[in-house]
Amino acid sequence: MTQGEGAFPEVGIAEEEYALLVEGVHKYFYMGENVVKALNGVDLAVKRGEYVSIMGPSGSGKTTLFNVVGGLEKPTQGQVYIDKTDISKLDAYELAWLRCRKIGYIFQSFNLVPIMTALQNVTLPMIFAGLDMKDRNERGAHLLDMVGLGDRLQHKPTELSGGQMQRVAIARAFANGPAIVLADEPTGNLDLTTGLNIIELLIKMNRELGITIMCNTHDLKIIDASDRIVWLRDGQVARIERKEEIHIAVGDIREAHGEGLGVEDEPTRE
Repeated sequence: MTQGEGAFPEVGIAEEEYALLVEGVHKYFYMGENVVKALNGVDLAVKRGEYVSIMGPSGSGKTTLFNVVGGLEKPTQGQVYIDKTDISKLDAYELAWLRCRKIGYIFQSFNLVPIMTALQNVTLPMIFAGLDMKDRNERGAHLLDMVGLGDRLQHKPTELSGGQMQRVAIARAFANGPAIVLADEPTGNLDLTTGLNIIELLIKMNRELGITIMCNTHDLKIIDASDRIVWLRDGQVARIERKEEIHIAVGDIREAHGEGLGVEDEPTRE
């Protein structure tokens, strides 16, 4: 696996302090003679233990950036470093190894295996990582206890609420002690109260386990959970701000599917 050289742009910070580096990333999609530039030169550095939210209007490149960072798409140009490894240069086997051990995923639609119990869903990534059954079950039970489901180990997804299913998905994302967890619209299928509970849970897991979280969202509530907010527009980083620098203007808030708050345009700075 290839490690980056000269890939750490912030002076005075050792490379070990980065969980993620994105350098000059472009991602183009070709549709006949037309070229769609979904990402057009993205640079981003995320420190270990940081909670970063990616925000921006629809079509800004958020999902494409997540797919590239998560190793689901290869960049057309540029490099992506996870835990100092340039994932854009890995073959299929190496990439599968890295995704299993270095990246945790949380999806809007939960993506649980319906015939498996909560404990089995959480321990599934540990099987691929080579942990034995005793260690898998102990760690899985501990993670489910951390997310408030210590009494639901043997429940299947059909026996759980939407919020409980997302809690199982969160526990699964942390199963192998990843370098970074990618949360793609984690509150998108949840009501306002449940969404707030999930955000609080993500903050807890981030703080207690010290694992980096990168959250793709339209949900303004997640700003309070974030150390930094990265605004994307037209496939580029428009600006990066800390939450205390953001002022939410009433005109920028839109109702999202009748529940909670969504954002179509960026909140303004103070």
